[in-house]
Amino acid sequence: MIVTFGVAWRCGRILGVSASNAALAAEFDQHRSRLIGIGYRLTGRLADAEDAVQDAWLRLASTDREDIRDLGGWLTTVVSRLCLDRMRSAAVRREQYVGPWLPEPLVSSLDQDPGDIVAGQDDLRMAALRVLHELPPDQRLAFVLHDGFDVPFAEIAEVLGCSVAAARQHASRARRVMADAEPPPRVPLPEQQKVLEEFLAAVASKDIGAITRVLHPTVTVYGDSGGKARTARRPVAGIDKVARFIVGLLAKYGDGLVGEFRPVLVNGDLGMLFPGTDTLPEPHVFTLAVRDGRPAAIFDIVNPDKLTRVPW
Repeated sequence: MIVTFGVAWRCGRILGVSASNAALAAEFDQHRSRLIGIGYRLTGRLADAEDAVQDAWLRLASTDREDIRDLGGWLTTVVSRLCLDRMRSAAVRREQYVGPWLPEPLVSSLDQDPGDIVAGQDDLRMAALRVLHELPPDQRLAFVLHDGFDVPFAEIAEVLGCSVAAARQHASRARRVMADAEPPPRVPLPEQQKVLEEFLAAVASKDIGAITRVLHPTVTVYGDSGGKARTARRPVAGIDKVARFIVGLLAKYGDGLVGEFRPVLVNGDLGMLFPGTDTLPEPHVFTLAVRDGRPAAIFDIVNPDKLTRVPW
């Protein structure tokens, strides 16, 4: 995965730094993937994560390095504060968001290295991120920093501007919500492939009975459009409703929907790209979460603002 910070950052390296800052830039670069990983988990947008990391570099470049004892901790605090501002602003905007909100998908081809940000990161599966981003900003930050990156509560409290006890409480509440939601865990890719093939075969049959047999009893479809493209405006829950929803799509847009899908990795899980057809021109990124060998959650991301980095 190549991340670009406008003209200031390219292919993971800072451009245009002076010779005196070259050593500092190299030291900063060692923390880059971790910082972007934090920013993406907190904001759900790669661009927001990149902007926060770039701003952290600018602040570092204007700070005396000798005043910073722990560079990793200092950078984590700066990026977290910047992301917290974005999260609090986004929380207000999401009240007017049309339909469910899902994070920007991180898409790579099956034969492409998904990158340090995604590789082996179970908490980046879409099922977990969906629940994570329903948390209030303070709870999300405390949970991500402490449980995901081992940041001490004293440092988290400093970022949030609260007591250490309050920071612990934020993380505890978030942990409880995540446990109660119990998002499906990641299963091995061969099992995902088997489930996806069975699901697509059932969909291609256009038989409601066949589709219901391959779905998990708790299956839910989440469509993220932001009101800018066509998908489910509200979560569709339950085997019968999901099966009828799928058959309705096929009846409306034609059998070509299934044949146009291309397999990819979405946040490290198996997914599909749909580049669009004459009858349904909007591109889609589609992935699912598997529970007990069946699709338990189906994620359909069509908001064009979140698909600008997809390798179509």
